[in-house]
Amino acid sequence: MLAPDSTVRDAVDRMDVYQFPALVIVNDLRELQAVVTEGDLARAVSQRGSVAEIGAEPVLPIATRDPFTMPPDTEVSDALHAMLSRGLTFLPVVEFDQVIGVCLRVDLMQAILVDLGSSQGTISS
Repeated sequence: MLAPDSTVRDAVDRMDVYQFPALVIVNDLRELQAVVTEGDLARAVSQRGSVAEIGAEPVLPIATRDPFTMPPDTEVSDALHAMLSRGLTFLPVVEFDQVIGVCLRVDLMQAILVDLGSSQGTISS
């Protein structure tokens, strides 16, 4: 997670440390403000010519505002279908306007494969 005043450097550092391709930006109440992905960062670097030029700048202006989210009681297969149909790799899970988790497409694929033969769970299980 990142705060709204986080920099591009903060985002790059956190993605590197956690080996995660995207991060949520939340306010003090854990309400989702935006999502920043490796793609967002790469586009910003491409437009500006150098990551060094934008490292100290706020990440929020280059992040995706109003990202697609799902509640935790969403069926795994429904969440995967929604992600695939929208071309998403990263899905914030939101309940009562607060981020409670995130999923990657591969997480959902693995959950479906593990649950083969049994009833499929929800994205919070």
